[in-house]
Amino acid sequence: MTTLLSQISWSNHLAIISKAKTPEERHFYITLCIKENYSARELSRQIDSGYYERYMLSKEKLLPEPIKGLKENPFLDSYVIEFLDLPSNFKEPDLRKGLIKNMKDFILEVGRDFTFIDEEFRVQVGGEDYKIDLLFFHRGFSVLWRLN
Repeated sequence: MTTLLSQISWSNHLAIISKAKTPEERHFYITLCIKENYSARELSRQIDSGYYERYMLSKEKLLPEPIKGLKENPFLDSYVIEFLDLPSNFKEPDLRKGLIKNMKDFILEVGRDFTFIDEEFRVQVGGEDYKIDLLFFHRGFSVLWRLN
């Protein structure tokens, strides 16, 4: 049987040592990494979002269950979506709207050359209709296309 310390990557160890405040919190994140096989990026996101504190304050079990153990929608239980400011009893359209708004804001922050064209933009390909969730235009890329 291997020790807990040898079951996660060195990058995860560094993140836990540098960000976790107590031995209990370190043990929590080490165990979480082993159970969920977190990458260093995912672990950092969990630590930065205060997952340990939320777990300790929660009356419910917040540790993610394996995907096949979930009965309803595994995606709602395995991602932190507090940044969307959704009501506690949100529906799928609310989640979609919140995600699209945040993605739109993020992409517009990436650079001034992006322009938001439309949401659910309709296109026809091969005689079939499709919707593009978010359509952006990048002026820099259009210049490259005109040069070719």
